Amino acid sequence: MNRRPLVICDCDEVLLHMVAPFREWLAEGEGVDFTVGSNNFAEAMRWQDSGEPVAQEDMWRLLRSFFDTEMHRQPAIDGAVEGIVQLQDRADIVILTNLIDDHRDLRAHQLRTHGIDVPVHTNQGPKGPAIAALVEQYQPLHTFFIDDLPQHHRSARESVPGITTLHLCGEPELAPHIDCAHEAGHADARIDSWAEALPWLLARLDALDTQDRP
Repeated sequence: MNRRPLVICDCDEVLLHMVAPFREWLAEGEGVDFTVGSNNFAEAMRWQDSGEPVAQEDMWRLLRSFFDTEMHRQPAIDGAVEGIVQLQDRADIVILTNLIDDHRDLRAHQLRTHGIDVPVHTNQGPKGPAIAALVEQYQPLHTFFIDDLPQHHRSARESVPGITTLHLCGEPELAPHIDCAHEAGHADARIDSWAEALPWLLARLDALDTQDRP
């Protein structure tokens, strides 16, 4: 059996910008200011009229509304589309995104409009169990995981021993405020640009090719 590597990749802030278009939408029609100063959305969002923090239930309502109708606002992160297309020649690619299941088809359509046509899986909560299920399904030669949030790297490592994890946040506004999974020992590297991440991934795929030769 000629097994291929598997690359499991997040979407928001890895392939597509999310914080910037979300902030613009909030300011335009929802009466909310969104100031990025941490990775805590609840602290970042305040009502324009009162200056009061947006309650958690309203935060989730606004996020869901954004993904219901505004995904078209999300531009691709520099190099992300080209990176995924190039990786498709070498590995199976799956998108694992923490959206509700109702948004799966919207996300898949959104990514196709950017030139990324690969399977999309939705998830809620830690991603490790979903990653383990994908590994069971694909039975890959090796598994790579790319995500912008450190907790998902920890979960991946706990669920799939031997997985290669790359911490990548392609949103410059957000990246400085996200704890580094590599420093915490849960990622093999922290690289926040596709210009540097793609060669890193390709080098590891090359090493797999060498190991897999008879």
